[in-house]
Parts: sequence; C-alpha cells; structure tokens
Amino acid sequence: MKEFDSEAYKKMVKEHQDNDEPTSWCDSIYKDAKGDYRKVFWSDLESNPYLLEYISNDKSDGKKAIVIGCGVGDDAFSLSEAGYKVTSFDISPSAIDLCKNRYVNSKIDFLVADLFDYPSSWFENFDLVYECNTIQILSGKYRTLAREKISSLIKKGGSVLVSCRSRIEGKQENDIPKPLDKKEINKFVNQDKLKEISFISYFDNQEPAIWHFFAEYKKSIF
Repeated sequence: MKEFDSEAYKKMVKEHQDNDEPTSWCDSIYKDAKGDYRKVFWSDLESNPYLLEYISNDKSDGKKAIVIGCGVGDDAFSLSEAGYKVTSFDISPSAIDLCKNRYVNSKIDFLVADLFDYPSSWFENFDLVYECNTIQILSGKYRTLAREKISSLIKKGGSVLVSCRSRIEGKQENDIPKPLDKKEINKFVNQDKLKEISFISYFDNQEPAIWHFFAEYKKSIF
C-alpha cells in the first residue's frame, strides 16, 4: 500500500471536484489497500457507537436497511447481525471486493452502485437508510443532490440515520472533507420534509477530537 499523504489526497480530491467528477477518485483509495481492508486510511473498522445503540433498541426483524457508500462494510455487518436485511453499496468496485472477501458468509447484498443513479426499485424501499460521511466528501450541487437521493430511499414511515463531521456555519469552507454545519444538515427537515427524531452533537475520541453530528430523521406515512 502507498503511504497515506494527506496533502496529496486533498489535492487529488480538489482536482476531481474542479473537473466536475465528484466521485471518480474514490476507487483509488481502496485500490491502494491492495486487498487489505485494514489499510484503508479512513476506515474505523468498527461501527459508530450511536448506530450500535440505535439498532440495539430497534425491532429489526424483517426490516430492510441500506448503507450508503459502505466502504469496508463495518456498518452493513452490524446491521445484518442485528437482523436487518441489508443492501450495502459503494461506487468503488475495489471497496465492494474488499467487503465480499471480508464477509464471505454474510447475507449482506454488497453491490457496486451510484447514489446519483441508483436502481429505480430502491425508491422509497427501505425501512432504514444509513448515511455515514458521504455528503462531506462532495462539493457544491452534489452535496444537495446526495442529500435528496438519500432521503428518496426511505419508505414512508422509515428513517435515515445521518453520521457526519460537523462545523460552525461559515467556518472550514475549504476543508476536504468539508463537514456539515447545522444549517446544511437541517435541510433533511426543511427541504426534504423529514421529521427530526433525535440529534446528537459530540466530540469523538481522536487526538485532537473531531466534532460530529448523529441524527435520526423519519419520513411521514402520509
């Protein structure tokens, strides 16, 4: 694997963003791992504790869940172990190969797919949608489009869990990845007409600690 160079990574992402190629760089991150899921630099190799708390309190039997930009599959595995019927996708073929090799005997449906052009059968088809750190790697109009597409996957009465880095409005405007501020994440409510069920603002245990949001939004049954 290539040694991770944060500045080179940010430069690469910025070049693709400037060329209106919002996700074409993603596969290179997983290719560089050369088949070892443990060497994907942004993977925590464990699920967010707030996700684990949520699914431990949810009656999951028979429910359909989908994981957006699943990476190396930790969240999909946690949901599957809790009893959900899980669809887990990433735009990176190398990421999906890592998932399939890591979870050989799982019931998870790991797929290569594009959030911006997902299969029509997915529309309003999932009881639970899990979005973790996808919007923040995008820029401009693609952040709005990603949020809209994520909301469109939720069936009536279903929920989306959104996990992301956070920032104060007007700050860190040029960061890569660019965290979400409260105004942007509130568009799940103000623009997509979902209901906020819970909202957590917290600092993780990294050094230095990074500020995060973890929220649940629900789609009306009407």
